[in-house]
Amino acid sequence: MKKIIFTIIFSLLFLTQVFQAQAQSGANSVFDMTTFPQWAKDVRRFDVIAFGSFPFSWFFITFVYDMYRWGNANGLDFTTEGRRYAPWPLKSAGAVEMTNEEYKRTMIMAASLSAVVAITDLVIVKIKREKQRRRSESRPAGSVIINKKPYGAEEEPPPEDSAAADDLAAPEGGGKPE
Repeated sequence: MKKIIFTIIFSLLFLTQVFQAQAQSGANSVFDMTTFPQWAKDVRRFDVIAFGSFPFSWFFITFVYDMYRWGNANGLDFTTEGRRYAPWPLKSAGAVEMTNEEYKRTMIMAASLSAVVAITDLVIVKIKREKQRRRSESRPAGSVIINKKPYGAEEEPPPEDSAAADDLAAPEGGGKPE
């Protein structure tokens, strides 16, 4: 048993050092998202929103399903015996747990709700993107486009040409500045 615990701790410490070294070596590189097609970015956003909303969906669906069970079992009775089917914060000792079938049902409902949230977000983003595209296409040719940036956001300086940099550094006439 001690060997197993020692091996696990040693492995975790070793992996921590490996990941830290990888993070430090990759700190200077910049991840460029412009190379990905828009559909791949949309799929990634859908994925993040669906999995991110699942815990909230699970909690909500479980609470609603427990309320439904409580109402069907005894009409939302607040006595100690009546709260055996109540949702989590109201449950009494000896509460009746959900069956495996009910857990599966709530899992499917929570996953479906998370997918609906992600699809709704995808539709809203697509509508906004289409509106922006139509707005930019409806502008007359040659109109000025103003991009707003937060105060203090500086643009990257243009790449310096070595010949141009030498011309700026050396004063005219080849002498020292006075």
